[in-house]
Amino acid sequence: MTAAGPDGLPPLHLPRRTRLLLYGALLLLVSAVAAALAIGPGATLSPLLAVAPVLAGATTRKARVPLLVGAAALVAVGALESENTQLPASVRITVSVTVLASTLASAASVVLVAARERELYQVRTVAEAAQRALLRPPAERIGPLRLAVRYVAATAEARIGGDLYAVVETRFGVRVLLGDVQGHGLSAVETAADVLGVFREAARTEPDPARLAERLDAALTARPGDDGRFATALLLDVPVGREPVRVVNCGHPPPLLRRAGRVAELAPPVPAPPLGLRELTGEDYAASRFDPGPGDLLLLHTDGVSEARDARGCFYPLAERLPGLHGGSPADLLDAVLADVRGWVGEPGLADDAALLALRWDH
Repeated sequence: MTAAGPDGLPPLHLPRRTRLLLYGALLLLVSAVAAALAIGPGATLSPLLAVAPVLAGATTRKARVPLLVGAAALVAVGALESENTQLPASVRITVSVTVLASTLASAASVVLVAARERELYQVRTVAEAAQRALLRPPAERIGPLRLAVRYVAATAEARIGGDLYAVVETRFGVRVLLGDVQGHGLSAVETAADVLGVFREAARTEPDPARLAERLDAALTARPGDDGRFATALLLDVPVGREPVRVVNCGHPPPLLRRAGRVAELAPPVPAPPLGLRELTGEDYAASRFDPGPGDLLLLHTDGVSEARDARGCFYPLAERLPGLHGGSPADLLDAVLADVRGWVGEPGLADDAALLALRWDH
């Protein structure tokens, strides 16, 4: 987040379209004043000067700016009307009162908007702190692994949502979790916090990743005031030695393995239920295995990426486009994926939270 200024807010940046609209309004205002001078006595366009403090208020968070511009507009009104002696006194008074009222209203609006922006900025700052506490970025390198993670909340103001990830170094190796809680809002964030807390504790004591998945499922099932919320998840167990990597897929989109320029889905041999639904299905969690080699890259993602739609309603084809996306590191690759997804979706952007986690074996 951009550092706050003396007023407790980041610098004000107006979008290009907004600037163009303001420039157009200012040009019309100047043209109106010029036309008023050309028309001569008997008519006046000076009420249009009431727009000046409104335009000034749209470009600042300081109330004194529209106040100063409004004062200048009142001086301009007096100068224009002093040359126009044919105007009735009622018109002169009405024009001055209109400019003054517009000035005061613009200053009040600036004060109100700045206060609300300051409150929103503080909320977003707290949200970022909460995100750092819940979703701790992993180290860039752990043994033979290089790692990177990216998280994009669909609601920019929220910063966090129902997607979750964690990387924990244990005596068993590196344990990785990436998941997606069903639903949105604070309840989804609370569920994500519960899952992460149980994972970080159990990952250090439970050697079997399938048993680890069962403990996460039990934690979701036993939540106080359970509302039936569940979470899809991927659990990775990367041993310290050269043993195969074990993957437990709990109803989640399969990870993608990129090897020698080709991409393959690591689909589970047997479907398994999402966390929190095992009692309903009666199915067990099982781990599949694969042997990584130097240069292999494993990409974990949530459905916010794979189900991102373009203007025609077509899903983003991650497995097809991944071979053509390049980066010098896992972090660069994830940046390229997100840029490609945003280009695919267009405005207004992603409709769901999106999390990406990449692991590359360097040797």
